[in-house]
Amino acid sequence: MSRIGKRPVAVPAGVTVTVGEDNLVTVKGPKGELSHRIHQDIKIVVDDNQIRVERPTDDKFHKALHGLSRTLIHNMVEGVTQGFQKSLELVGVGYRAQKQGKKLVLTVGYSHPVEINEEAGIEFEVPAPNRIIVKGIDKQKVGAMASIIRGVRPPEPYKGKGIKYENEKIQRKVGKAGS
Repeated sequence: MSRIGKRPVAVPAGVTVTVGEDNLVTVKGPKGELSHRIHQDIKIVVDDNQIRVERPTDDKFHKALHGLSRTLIHNMVEGVTQGFQKSLELVGVGYRAQKQGKKLVLTVGYSHPVEINEEAGIEFEVPAPNRIIVKGIDKQKVGAMASIIRGVRPPEPYKGKGIKYENEKIQRKVGKAGS
């Protein structure tokens, strides 16, 4: 059995979970509302304060869906209660970020500043000129937006300059030897 899929998802106070037709799971909480359509083979049982995910057979496909479905529901519940965030760091002389209204303006060594707009449900925070925090209730959107920001100037292996995740280790290479 899927070890992840077997565990029930605890529903905290203030969060309501509804399962509609076509397995559309909607989670409402203090930070907002999220909904996701779970595969029709998976059965979702909502008790008083917990959600159980059940699968019809022990096929490899159903086993994979079992753990995935439970994790998606758990992430929705966690998102509407606490939210998610990803931290990025800018490494390099003159590299900086600033927030202008709903835009993130990055100065990362190009001839022009790079502007990135906030999407719905995503919020940027710039506590320091070399640090960016991406916040939101949807884990997938937060990760995708952090990836877009990192993709503007990925860290390079020789000097380590670029935009990197806060806990990311850059694999450094030795430059060419001088004579």
